[in-house]
Amino acid sequence: MSGSNVFTVSPGWKILLSDLGIHPIEVLRRAELPEDLFSRQNAVLDTYEYFRFWYALQESANDPRLPLRIGEALSVEVFDPPVFAALCSPDLNTALQRIARHKKLLCPMALHIDITDQSTVLEIEWLDTANEPPASLVAVELVFFVQLARIATRQQVYPLDVFAPLPLVPEGDYTRYFGVPVRQARLPKIIFSALDAQQPFMTSNEKMWEFFEPGLKKRLSELEDSATIAERVRAVFLELLPGGSPSVEAVSKKLFISTRTLQRRLKKEGMSFQELLHKTREELATYYLKTSRLSGAEISFLLGFEEPNSFFRAFHIWTGVTPEEMRKTLKDGY
Repeated sequence: MSGSNVFTVSPGWKILLSDLGIHPIEVLRRAELPEDLFSRQNAVLDTYEYFRFWYALQESANDPRLPLRIGEALSVEVFDPPVFAALCSPDLNTALQRIARHKKLLCPMALHIDITDQSTVLEIEWLDTANEPPASLVAVELVFFVQLARIATRQQVYPLDVFAPLPLVPEGDYTRYFGVPVRQARLPKIIFSALDAQQPFMTSNEKMWEFFEPGLKKRLSELEDSATIAERVRAVFLELLPGGSPSVEAVSKKLFISTRTLQRRLKKEGMSFQELLHKTREELATYYLKTSRLSGAEISFLLGFEEPNSFFRAFHIWTGVTPEEMRKTLKDGY
């Protein structure tokens, strides 16, 4: 397992599963994971194992309300250190920014936070575009952030809007939990009012945050240092592509290294900047064609092409077929 794609296993899972009436060993057996996983020090899972755990949990629970039950069972004692540390924040805005910084220690996702005078928007992006996240995991993440706000403020916080890439069922139960119907969108998203996002946390404790922060920074540093330069560049591509074709200068700036160093290190790993960009675009294009109804023009925009025809030509060079031919092949299962 490469260091940039592994995630810490919290011992709190054992407590949480027991509270839910689910036998931890049964879940681990279904997922074909070590039965002592929750007892190990510094236990980690890669993305494939992480998703496998969630699929096994879905099967063991056999309950569409599982994400809501997990939200209701959440307590401070089951939180991972990064989340527990975020509870020490003065308000939800600060907590979300802290979690966004450290979330990749816990699971294969990135959080994008947009704070304005009217609202705070939290959008979830899965880092592994090759594998579809389990439906229960998508729902749990949405439930979790609302529950976090409620636990920390001791108020019944309701978001202004909630979006998910797939229907959450039972629909009525989720509508009651969030206070609004869940609408469909490509990425999971929650919108909080500015008032709720600034509501003081009853759990605020800056001294505790100062205690946790050095350890979290160290773990993040170790995670980033263990990543190959190609993995780190690819992560920046995922961030920059919707805004246009990333330049080597823009990526170098994000990684705090010179363009010459970036190109030299990529060459050492057997890859050029342009080759990696083409590969990333091809993987993302294939993913969008397989999992969404986005048009070729919309995919072109998401991949940073100036106009759709450039994307169509590039895709044909990569794969030998047009995007629509590829979509038909993927749907037909060939």
